[in-house]
Amino acid sequence: MYKLGTELLKRFFSVSALYKYGFNWSPMYRRTTARIIEVSDDLHYVKIRLKLNWKNRNYAGSIFGGSMLAATDPIYMIQLIQILGEDYVVWDKAVEARYKKPARSTTYGEFIFTKEDIEAIKQNVAEHHETDIIKTMSLIDEKQNIIATFNKTLYIANKRFYKEKLKKRRTKN
Repeated sequence: MYKLGTELLKRFFSVSALYKYGFNWSPMYRRTTARIIEVSDDLHYVKIRLKLNWKNRNYAGSIFGGSMLAATDPIYMIQLIQILGEDYVVWDKAVEARYKKPARSTTYGEFIFTKEDIEAIKQNVAEHHETDIIKTMSLIDEKQNIIATFNKTLYIANKRFYKEKLKKRRTKN
């Protein structure tokens, strides 16, 4: 549903605007209580804001760790799907969360892919058909204190290779 809607709306809006407003209007992301506040035209940079409010406040009065994790969870995967395009498959594979201190105010997070990152991914997939990468990002407060750090493992594969891999897996079962 989201992919079909995105393709239709690309006729009228920039991809970065669709990314930002699509996330912010999506029920799946709205429930995290975070908002995307900035997206570069090439989608290599995304910034989120997560405000402390009654919907995400935990028993101790800080932002619930699950809200922080959920706010960061889909960004890298969908960012990379849009950057790489139709010839690639991208999946979230794992996440390691490290909570450093309570989030008692608004937090921000940045998701960055450099041109070198993208070229390395493409080259690795061209050579090996699939690869895992780990991207690290932190949520920081207004005083630049690190609140939490997330190490996200993403799986990227050549779409043709991935379909063949799935077909072989199904025939084995």
